[in-house]
Amino acid sequence: MIFTNFINGLPTVDDVSAVAIVMVAVAIGLLMLYGADVAASMSGDGFLPFDERARGMGLGIPSLVLPFAAYVVGRKSASSVLGYMIIVAGALVIVGGAAILSNPDPERDPATAAGPLLAAGAAQIALGAFAARRALRR
Repeated sequence: MIFTNFINGLPTVDDVSAVAIVMVAVAIGLLMLYGADVAASMSGDGFLPFDERARGMGLGIPSLVLPFAAYVVGRKSASSVLGYMIIVAGALVIVGGAAILSNPDPERDPATAAGPLLAAGAAQIALGAFAARRALRR
């Protein structure tokens, strides 16, 4: 059973893989919440009581870091699901970068705002593809 060996103090490969999958699931949830709040804020105030900076720090940064951390946590396990979920998280990051490019803010340069997002999303997709391919080979 998943997580039973955490109680005993010795995590198994399945436990570590499950933790990594949960980490990516949290990242995907944060990205969807971030995108929904940005979409709601375009027609007025968003549904979260955050300004743009707080929303980016509270939802954006963890959603960028968690897939990379999940890959490191689950790198010894053979889970193609983890790889596919990292690919989905990277695709959502790229969609967010494309949204910045399509709706530029006159106060900021859209290329400097979207460039790091596009690079991080591409890196996540590459990492997820590598993880899924490696898992399917085992």
